[in-house]
Amino acid sequence: MIKTKYALGSAWMIVAAFLFALMSILVKNAATQLDMNPYELAFWRSVLPALMIFCGTLVRRQTLKTPFFWGHMKRSVAGTTALLLAFYGLSQLPLATSVTLNYTSVIFIAILSIVWLKETPSLKTWIALLMGLGGICLMLQPAFESDRLIQTLITLSGGIFTAFALLQVRALSLMGEPAWRIVFYFSAVAAAISAVVATWVGWHPLTMASLPYIVGIGGAGLLAQLAMTHAYHVGEKFTVAALSYLTVVFASIYGVVFAGETIGLIEILGIVAVILAGVVSSFPEKKNAD
Repeated sequence: MIKTKYALGSAWMIVAAFLFALMSILVKNAATQLDMNPYELAFWRSVLPALMIFCGTLVRRQTLKTPFFWGHMKRSVAGTTALLLAFYGLSQLPLATSVTLNYTSVIFIAILSIVWLKETPSLKTWIALLMGLGGICLMLQPAFESDRLIQTLITLSGGIFTAFALLQVRALSLMGEPAWRIVFYFSAVAAAISAVVATWVGWHPLTMASLPYIVGIGGAGLLAQLAMTHAYHVGEKFTVAALSYLTVVFASIYGVVFAGETIGLIEILGIVAVILAGVVSSFPEKKNAD
């Protein structure tokens, strides 16, 4: 029953991965077709969920007060940094490449878990994570051969901040914080920081053409964040982390169908490796006989 519970809980990451990929294609199109900068898109991605959760809190007569304020701040600042770097990558790099770079966070989660949480992943987990990393390397090769090395490295750095943010989500969840409150604080902080950066860079006026993108980015981001937070709360941490690779797969498909991007043999092999990593991660752990 416990294994089944963890498996069903981890499956919420599949829903989150699909929604994150949907949000990524909307950001990509808004940046390339409407020339919106990534920082104002990050603001709309954040402010709409913050307002929706705040209104829902009032209706349900819940409270936003928390005894873990600084834990929320650490998670929110790290998550906001990761969000801004991810949106920057989406505006500068091919869809599959930028999303893949952000999802190097999975290997950083394993490293931070060893150094920070003093945990040791199982052999199965290491195989899944290294297999996923190998797939990512295959998909990254064309990026490193292009003239976008700086953009690639900037986007890659977001994986470290994402890993820290996700581990903080896990810690807050285990302390009893509900998913909606975690998402609210992140969204509020991200909205404030991205608004400052967007004001410095410059805003674009709202139009009928940009409105669907803004609503779609905010809505998909909110639902994805809630699903991801719930997955880390009720699922097995490393299984959830491995399943997050599916966002790369979904984004690659979106890139081909909607953005007209092409995927070569190397990228296809990378996607296959990512899928296999998710399969390996779902294998049950072997227990030693008493």
